[in-house]
Amino acid sequence: MATIINADTSDGLKLTSDTSGQIDFQSAGSTKATIDTSGNLKFDSGYGSVGTAYGCRAWVNFNGTGTVAIRDSGNVSSITDRGVGQYTVNFATNMPDADYAVHGSGKLADATNYGRQLYPTGTFTTSSCQFTAAISTASPVDLLHCCAIFTR
Repeated sequence: MATIINADTSDGLKLTSDTSGQIDFQSAGSTKATIDTSGNLKFDSGYGSVGTAYGCRAWVNFNGTGTVAIRDSGNVSSITDRGVGQYTVNFATNMPDADYAVHGSGKLADATNYGRQLYPTGTFTTSSCQFTAAISTASPVDLLHCCAIFTR
């Protein structure tokens, strides 16, 4: 049996909870989003079916040349410069485990050199992730624009 927590009698937004503890967000008589008993947020945002939303746990945009500096970030406390083209991204709040996904990209100072490689190296940890920047298979290089996202 569903318990209506809040209802708009004009068939607007309705929030219900069943005996399992799942919470459904309904509008116009159909479920638009769910928080299941494991705490997973699930919704259909035009993908054709309801699925679990995986969040970006951390992201960073930093200058990888000279004195390394963060331009902007979310859940990143600092960047460690380990040498030419070698960086460590340190998280402000640890990841729940080391099974996160990572994507990185970068650009040299020359405006014509886009799409340089910024790829994870070393062991993923809950507190940091190491990166190497390179052009194709060449030796590591410092990149002017480095960007990385961490999804879990």
